[in-house]
Amino acid sequence: MIRRSLSEINEMLESVEIVGDKSVQVKGVSINTREDLKGKLFIPYKGERFNGHSFVQEAFEKGAVASLWAKDEPNPPQNVPLIIVEDTLSALQQLAESYRDELNVKVIGVTGSNGKTTTKDMVFSVLSTVYRVQKTEGNYNNHIGLPLTLLKTEEETDMLVLEMGMSSRGEIEFLSKLAKPDVTIITNIGESHLQDLGSREEIAEAKLEITAGLKDGSSLIYFGDEPLLQERVGRYSTIKRIPFGESETNDYYPVFVKQETTGTSFTTNKVTRPFYIPVLGKHNVFNALATIAAAQELDVPWEDIIKGLSQLKVTQMRTELIQGKHGTTIINDAYNASPTSMKAAIQLLQDLEGYKRRILVLGDMLELGENERAFHVETGATIDPARVHLVYTYGELGQYIAEGAKSKLAKDKVKSFLNKDELMNDLVQEVKENDVVLVKASRGMKLEEVVEQLKED
Repeated sequence: MIRRSLSEINEMLESVEIVGDKSVQVKGVSINTREDLKGKLFIPYKGERFNGHSFVQEAFEKGAVASLWAKDEPNPPQNVPLIIVEDTLSALQQLAESYRDELNVKVIGVTGSNGKTTTKDMVFSVLSTVYRVQKTEGNYNNHIGLPLTLLKTEEETDMLVLEMGMSSRGEIEFLSKLAKPDVTIITNIGESHLQDLGSREEIAEAKLEITAGLKDGSSLIYFGDEPLLQERVGRYSTIKRIPFGESETNDYYPVFVKQETTGTSFTTNKVTRPFYIPVLGKHNVFNALATIAAAQELDVPWEDIIKGLSQLKVTQMRTELIQGKHGTTIINDAYNASPTSMKAAIQLLQDLEGYKRRILVLGDMLELGENERAFHVETGATIDPARVHLVYTYGELGQYIAEGAKSKLAKDKVKSFLNKDELMNDLVQEVKENDVVLVKASRGMKLEEVVEQLKED
């Protein structure tokens, strides 16, 4: 983490004024008084419903040794070290950028409509076999979280894996220019944020903003089977472009994929040795291909790539395997959903062997814009009645998944609910030994509550 004197931080920020002892040593930063603040620089900022300046005195009481303070805020605390700045959020970002420039670290930036967190976890796992690595924790992938991640980076770190999220144009460009990545990954272009951006073309443009901070000769690894990316990457003639995907026209593609009980085995066009990832689904093979490409760019030997992928630990609620009641298996994929990721999850369930029945529990996919109903109907219509035995849906939009599913499955095999408790009560009574249940919806639907109800006591 950042360790600097108040005087040094002041120089990094080009502040308005510094108040108090300039020799005070800062060890880390925080924006949250609920964290351990001992020795830290507190950074208050204004949110939509709060003003962090009202917590500055509490931060000092809990161990902070200094704080930023916006010059226009009245009544600054007395007799404590303060750095007065124009705007505290901008100062946080500026401090992070200055610190990043002082670090001797290679940065790997990861974005995409789906799979960016799993890919981040994969890259971290593989690089950790050779290097000292840090990564974005949780969902710290925006204009506040990414600067905080940079400032938490230890100076001896070799590699930093940063997830970059967005909701509108310009956000990833800002993050990329701040982080200055050496290697970037775009996992795919889906339908998330259609409500804000209006089209998949605009989503592709937004994701390609990750190149904004790349130096000449740096690497862009991207999903080559996506025409919206393929037709645009030609404009980036000064960077190395590395496509991955299903097609043999890509630099990295799978030759053989086998779905196993607790993970997935595959081979690639690059080496004959097999890979194993302890997560389910062919879509995760593509995430692994992107990881392999990044590892190759960073000189990780094949043996360590294979080892790192096999030791993967993914963030919770991403195709997470859980033992359920009555000898059932649960696949918890409830963190988020879009039509692309929902169809991939359905395909994953349909590909699983060795179970008596395959049951889907699907909820609303949010932020899809004016065509949201059509997306839900289309998703339901992709379900194979020969491979899926029961479908449960939850939510207003989930009813349209049910509508699409009923065009393929018998009507008594599709159950739609607007009340989550009623769904859970029915499902708990229904599941039997050797059933597998996959649960997926957008984060706002909180279908992890269904998973908890199904879990073995």
